[in-house]
Amino acid sequence: MPNIPEIQLALRLYFSPSGEKRNSRPAVRVALAGMMVGVLVMIMTICIVVGFKQTVTDKVAGFGAHIQVVSFDNNNTYDLHPIEVSDSLLARLAGYAHVVSAAPYITKPGMLKTDGAFQGIVLKGTDYWDFFVRALVEGEQPANANEIIVSRVAAQKMKLAVGDAVTAYFVDDTDVRARRFKITGMYDTGFEQFDQLFVMTPLETARRLQGWDEKVYSGVEILVDDIKRLDEVADDIYFATVNHLDDKGYNVYYVQTLQEQNPAIFAWLDLLDMNVIVIILLMLAVAGFNIVSGLIILILDGIQFIGTLKALGADNRFVRRIFLAQAALLIGKGVLWGNVIGLGLAAVQYFGHIVPLEAATYYVDYVPISFAWGWIIALNLLTILISMLILLLPSMIITKISPAKVMHFE
Repeated sequence: MPNIPEIQLALRLYFSPSGEKRNSRPAVRVALAGMMVGVLVMIMTICIVVGFKQTVTDKVAGFGAHIQVVSFDNNNTYDLHPIEVSDSLLARLAGYAHVVSAAPYITKPGMLKTDGAFQGIVLKGTDYWDFFVRALVEGEQPANANEIIVSRVAAQKMKLAVGDAVTAYFVDDTDVRARRFKITGMYDTGFEQFDQLFVMTPLETARRLQGWDEKVYSGVEILVDDIKRLDEVADDIYFATVNHLDDKGYNVYYVQTLQEQNPAIFAWLDLLDMNVIVIILLMLAVAGFNIVSGLIILILDGIQFIGTLKALGADNRFVRRIFLAQAALLIGKGVLWGNVIGLGLAAVQYFGHIVPLEAATYYVDYVPISFAWGWIIALNLLTILISMLILLLPSMIITKISPAKVMHFE
């Protein structure tokens, strides 16, 4: 037991039979429950919002990477002007800190057509398949020329299945070219606006379709290991390409980040931060109100004890510290149970995916969870600090208690 008189007395009051009886009063239990629920809601809010933002960001990055190096003549379509990417430039891009991969790609807009339906697409050739392999729901990734994977959304619309052959049409200036592909797999990311657009194929297939030489691509996709470092890495990539000349002596390279490619999606995600702030402020206000009411009940319950201490010579500061320590025990208990229940519920959702979402609206088919431990620890410390500061003012009630009047009524 700490060798501090105020804390020793607070612990005796809290854990003594009479203290347990007082602390079991409905008003104090409500205050404790309010603190617990407030912490629980704040933890769940952080886990859900951080998880949602990470999941959506990862899916958008799966289709376009964190950073793209494309032609400076990019017209914001998928029919990109080609750029030359030498082995030395590719190695330099992949060698920067926090870069996970730098993979060239080739895109070609076109149309899939069956006897009963057609669908506008972007055929994308790549040798980096990690994202789409994880998203496969049927079949396997293409291994040979003239093989593709399509999204389940597009396949259902066109009544296609794995193993089927489908014709794709591509426009080259005034010429329309037809190409027959075999579907080897279907993927589903839940991101319908991208799923129904992209058809994936090996890089060499797209190169032959475009008729481009080696080292000529639509662009280079770069993935980073920490989204917080995105701007820093983008600056490195920019300086690596700003003075880089292609074989014809031209600088044609343009660097764009994930946010610049999809401003509407990330503006929407940024709005979630405001929701988190509002929820946390409301929960802190609720928790603070409840713990203040709990402290007042503790003081009223111990009013005779306060009078006795003052009669024995204890000053107001000494008595206030006793009750603040007792209130701190209630705060600690509420925060502890809020963490246990909140993290427990988050773990159940993380492993069980029991709460579903409409993927067409939210881009994911279940509520995603991410344990942002830094934010969770900071939230707990902030809750305890604010709660204790809020208690300083109502604890002044103790200074108004007269020993003579208390002893008289006793």
